[in-house]
Amino acid sequence: MKTEKQKMLAGELYRPDAELAADHTEAERWMARYNASGAASASELHALLTERFRHVGKDAVIRPPFFCDYGGNISISDGVFLNFNCVILDVVEVAIGDRTQIGPAVQIYTADHPRDAATRRAGLEFGRPIRIGSDVWIGGGAIILPGVTIGDGALVGAGSVVTKDVAPGAIVAGNPARPRAA
Repeated sequence: MKTEKQKMLAGELYRPDAELAADHTEAERWMARYNASGAASASELHALLTERFRHVGKDAVIRPPFFCDYGGNISISDGVFLNFNCVILDVVEVAIGDRTQIGPAVQIYTADHPRDAATRRAGLEFGRPIRIGSDVWIGGGAIILPGVTIGDGALVGAGSVVTKDVAPGAIVAGNPARPRAA
């Protein structure tokens, strides 16, 4: 029988329990330290990220404040940059490729909820992974919804709500985000 955490990580329906609450509390403590380190050097911030994230590439930078559910399901590759006030709800994997730049106040949500009200009422939820390729630019205030993949070299306009996969090299903008000409 799987634990609730194992179900969560597998993208199955799960019910938050004491183990997940403890993991989230650890993440909150880490965020308090990270977000209080605003004047820290790039190497000090990098060291803090490696304490919590699954993978942190060379020269990856996240400007505080930064918020996440757990942190341990996040992988950021070489040269990734997240500006101030980003949120990553990482109940399952979030992978961000090399040299991707993410503007301020971007929100990346893997957490999802059943469409059936009775199942939601029962306290069940699930997650769908998000994969963001290399050399992607995501404008400030964009929201990336659960299960989305953004291909290499794509551009997401500021304030967009990305509900579907974005092809490599594509430019999308709007709510919902739709392809745009260069």
